[in-house]
Amino acid sequence: MSVLTAVLLGLVQGIAEFLPISSSGHLAIAEHLLNMQGASNVPDFFDVLLHLGTLFAVFAAYWDDIRDMVVEFFTGIGDLAHHRTPNPVPPARRLILLIIVGTLPLFVMVPFRRFFSSLGDNMYFIGGALIFTGILLFVSDRVRHGRKSEKTATLLNALLVGVGQAIALCPGISRSGMTITAGCFAGFERKFAVRFAFLLSIPAVLGANILTLKDALETNIDWASVPVYLIGVVVAAVSGYASIRLLRYVADKGRFGAFAYYCWAAGALTLLLTILH
Repeated sequence: MSVLTAVLLGLVQGIAEFLPISSSGHLAIAEHLLNMQGASNVPDFFDVLLHLGTLFAVFAAYWDDIRDMVVEFFTGIGDLAHHRTPNPVPPARRLILLIIVGTLPLFVMVPFRRFFSSLGDNMYFIGGALIFTGILLFVSDRVRHGRKSEKTATLLNALLVGVGQAIALCPGISRSGMTITAGCFAGFERKFAVRFAFLLSIPAVLGANILTLKDALETNIDWASVPVYLIGVVVAAVSGYASIRLLRYVADKGRFGAFAYYCWAAGALTLLLTILH
């Protein structure tokens, strides 16, 4: 793999992972355009590293929340050991519970992960999924904004967002777009919908990486290419952090319409080029 290819794929991963335009769909399109499908597909090991790069971006952007949850996790263990029940439950502890419940639907989908992965080779599916993502974003702008935060959101609300995240295993359907839209339907305050979507991605990305790493280690890893891979990781982390900041700004303004139009255009173009090809 060339340095340019690593940089391009890292950029696509970092931008599309967090902006609601589907990183899996854009990576599949990029691989197709770079003639990297089939035997010369992007190595699983590089894919794992790219996702770790974007995970670093989440940690950097939401470090205060993550630190508070880690502290509260150990505080909660101490409370259990001493049979203490805080009232009210600290917000960080409620956020941990919401993330755990929101992650549960992914376990139902684990047996089908190879099937979902195979859909990335179907450009017709990718194009259609991008158009569907655009519809979701268009609708989310028209959903009445709620006021729920980690203090008032219910476990059922978190489960609904988790179902959205599980559906987004399909390549071309944006995970962030799906979870933010589901959060809006659940009555989340818009800023919290974005924040919860990104925090919910942490266990999802870690779990997916563990499964993918297992497959990667069963293949011959090109260790000589690792320095090139790391360049892609840095690009993914930096562009991912910038994308998170941009999406938070857009969420403050309350408009995802531009992303909806982009997904429609990208999906239609993908379908058109696939038909012509």
